[in-house]
Amino acid sequence: MIGVNLDTVCAISYLSVEYVRPPPDQKASFDMTDINAFIDDKVKTTDVFLFMKGTPDFPQCGFSGQVVQILNYLGIDYDSANVLENDELREGIKAYSNWPTIPQLYVKGEFVGGADITREMFQSGELQGLLEGKGIAVRQTA
Repeated sequence: MIGVNLDTVCAISYLSVEYVRPPPDQKASFDMTDINAFIDDKVKTTDVFLFMKGTPDFPQCGFSGQVVQILNYLGIDYDSANVLENDELREGIKAYSNWPTIPQLYVKGEFVGGADITREMFQSGELQGLLEGKGIAVRQTA
């Protein structure tokens, strides 16, 4: 069982991410068409992609941190985007998936779920089965 304090308050921090590096005095900005194209590209071209608050090295929310811990425990190679970096991305991913919360985990273009669903699937072994079924190597089981 992965231990994360679910009462952790999600802090907002503006950290650099690989997809956009705006000048220090500006926030990243996209229009919704660009955001949808960015999201669609990441979801469809990356085997495992996590939209999260913060980064895998520095999660800014306990729920995002939980999913990172699960993926790291399983030895999954994944990429991520920090939705706190960009308001359009934060709202765009919610519209894209029709899911109101973050984090959001995608595997081979398929929306898996948020922290609760990912955790439940991990604990039951269903997440490992999904990953292996899609050809993604899993290092450990729950």
